[in-house]
Amino acid sequence: MRTDDLIAALAADPPQAARPLSGRALMALAPAAALIGLMFLILVGVRHDIALPSAAVATGLKMGVAALAAGGGLALALRLSAPGARPGAAALPLAAALAALALWIAWEFAALGPAGWPRRLIGTNAVYCLTLIPLMALVPLAALLAALRAGAPERPARAGAFAGLAAAGVAAAVYATHCTDDSPLFVLAWYSLAALAVSGLGALLAARLLRW
Repeated sequence: MRTDDLIAALAADPPQAARPLSGRALMALAPAAALIGLMFLILVGVRHDIALPSAAVATGLKMGVAALAAGGGLALALRLSAPGARPGAAALPLAAALAALALWIAWEFAALGPAGWPRRLIGTNAVYCLTLIPLMALVPLAALLAALRAGAPERPARAGAFAGLAAAGVAAAVYATHCTDDSPLFVLAWYSLAALAVSGLGALLAARLLRW
């Protein structure tokens, strides 16, 4: 076959559509989230009073903040996985999570006053929070980093840090069903610290795994 004929034959073949990076990430994250949720329900379980209205509302708020953080982390990781990309509107879910947490803290101080805030801040489950959230986040973090290898981030560590935030948000949303510390001060202190640890791990791993 002549070269011209080969080129013409290759040009005639329809291009294969590559799966978008967002699709890869979601396809990786969904089963990872389902897996840690199932393992958590079997090994740890939900809080005993979750059927009570006050506990259900607090659990829903914690899960909502964690889900917004996860969505923001995922959106930012995807955005920064393209060379030269800037955060832009991808930062909006994370900003919404911070705003929701700030409003929740303001409501608690208005309702309960400043008395007792150290007790609400420290809570009773800080050790569990700092242990279980990072441990559960390892599975979705690994899945996300594997998916993000199809990208080309200009700053791999930054993309990995936000992937870690997304993984921690997923793990925190699951953990919130067990946690009986319902103060937003506890969420701000300990959930954030756990997420920071996972983000740091994501940055360290991505600096090696996402280089191009």
